[in-house]
Amino acid sequence: MTDMDDCRNRLSVLDIISKFEKNRPDLPNKPEKLTQENADMENTQSQKYLDLTDFGPVGGAKSQWRGLQTFRRKATSTRLSLALIPLTEVEGEDQEGEGEKMKKQETNREKLYKIASELLETEKAYVKRLQLLDQGFFFTLLQEARLGSFPEDVVRQIFSNISCIHQFHGGFLLPELQRRMAEWDENPRIGDVLQKVAPFLKMYGEYVKAFDRAMELINTWREKSPRFEELVLQLQKQEASANLTLQHHMLEPVQRIPRYEMLLKDYLKKLPENSADRPDAQKALDIIFEAAKHSNAAIADMERLEKLWEVYSLLGMGDEMVDPSNRLLREGPVLKISFRNNIGKESHLFLFNNMLLYCVPRFSLTGARFLIKVQVDIEDMQVKEMKDAEIPHSFLISGKSCTLEIQARSQADMEAWIKACESAIEQNEKKSESFRSAVSCPSPEEQQVVEHQELGKRAPQWIRDNLVSMCMRCGEKFSALIRRRHHCRACGQVVCWRCSDYKAALQYDGNRVNRVCRDCYTVLVGGADGPAAVERKRGILEDVKAQVTIPLLGYQVKQLSGDKCTFQLSQSKLLLTFLAETEELRDRWVEVINRVAVGDNLEDED
Repeated sequence: MTDMDDCRNRLSVLDIISKFEKNRPDLPNKPEKLTQENADMENTQSQKYLDLTDFGPVGGAKSQWRGLQTFRRKATSTRLSLALIPLTEVEGEDQEGEGEKMKKQETNREKLYKIASELLETEKAYVKRLQLLDQGFFFTLLQEARLGSFPEDVVRQIFSNISCIHQFHGGFLLPELQRRMAEWDENPRIGDVLQKVAPFLKMYGEYVKAFDRAMELINTWREKSPRFEELVLQLQKQEASANLTLQHHMLEPVQRIPRYEMLLKDYLKKLPENSADRPDAQKALDIIFEAAKHSNAAIADMERLEKLWEVYSLLGMGDEMVDPSNRLLREGPVLKISFRNNIGKESHLFLFNNMLLYCVPRFSLTGARFLIKVQVDIEDMQVKEMKDAEIPHSFLISGKSCTLEIQARSQADMEAWIKACESAIEQNEKKSESFRSAVSCPSPEEQQVVEHQELGKRAPQWIRDNLVSMCMRCGEKFSALIRRRHHCRACGQVVCWRCSDYKAALQYDGNRVNRVCRDCYTVLVGGADGPAAVERKRGILEDVKAQVTIPLLGYQVKQLSGDKCTFQLSQSKLLLTFLAETEELRDRWVEVINRVAVGDNLEDED
């Protein structure tokens, strides 16, 4: 007879248990009629054990005996439940419902005990892992470092606060869980224990924050120091290490808090609503959730620093500019618009919590990829949208030393940039001791005083050349030969050579002497030495600077019935309303704009 035949002729585990229980006087007789469901469950359990012992992966008499004992306990528990709740044909539906309810309660109690037992067993294994890390790897490497084989500071950076974590779990949490499980029959609850210890789990934030750096140090020093490599390999070969690497063991604390959260959520699902342990268990879960957030915040902070150093390396920033407390708020490609010819230049903006950097690409195989052209401090920065139809989704960034006109990639991108800049400015103002809250908007006179006080202290916004056809001071028309355009370095306006034939030191430019207009010279120095130009009288249609420049092709113009002197220009989502001085003047404007909008050339007429 083969071993296989011998296995088939053996008594099944259920037969052995039945034979064992048949002669026990303390158990009631088994009901003769079992439901089909219970019979199927019994056959399934028998087949499952048979698959795992005689014909399955578990072999040997010793293994089979352990499996027999485990299965016997489970089967005995099941049979006792069946014996306590006999199902006979005489019992009615009410009795069957009550039996199902009792069976469900029994099942929930078993599940709660199983979860609590799993928590205890995993805690025991976790404490052993912590002891290996603390008393094994950390202690051994620290002793060797004190002999001068490698820096002691490196070892401390690798293991962070692992000793504190080990002392907490081994000396406090594990003993508390063991005491509670020992008295489970009298006090079946774990929520109060976890609620008491949960606040201490925030200590994991420091360990998690240093984890990635610790992995880098391990790899670096295993290559750099033969003695470091030798000790790590020796410790990994110990029985307690189970042939696992140091990195694998160090991952355990990172995964532990999510493990607590998962077990406690499962525990609360099985816990009855009226249980006395529910408030403590829920509070413990909330605290553990906060501890997980604390660890996640530490991870986010670590990732922020990594991103920050990556950006610093891209910019090739010197040590004097590097600040680990900085936060990168936004970065991305933009176009920098020239005030001279409206041409956009490929650029890149980096917005930090304390400064904005305007950079241009640097084509180099090694080193920095961007060249910093301008730095604008958030404390002095102002930002506003430029509603210019000729250059859509553009915005202005101004600081004390310069002003930048930027074109974003889209309207949404522009709005995101403006929002990020305004948020950075607002946060900086809240932290600044010199923050001033305005109760009301200043009057035009007060605004003029403020502008005069700021004149020369911060870079102005330069008016683009194509927006101006005449001098913004004297009103004379510009020409390419005898009256060219010049920018006042103090106010940014476009003026003629005569009105800009003045020099003044500007504070924002390091008190260097710059060309300024007559009016700014008067404010900055106190008097105008040059000849004063007589401003000629301008009519309503002779503004020195265009408010908005738009191409008229494709626009529609119409008169408004409510007001005889008004008319509107419309195209897509843009709507502009104008008011003329007279109806005759309105009609002339409507006629001219209509002809230009359809492409007529007015210059061809006599």
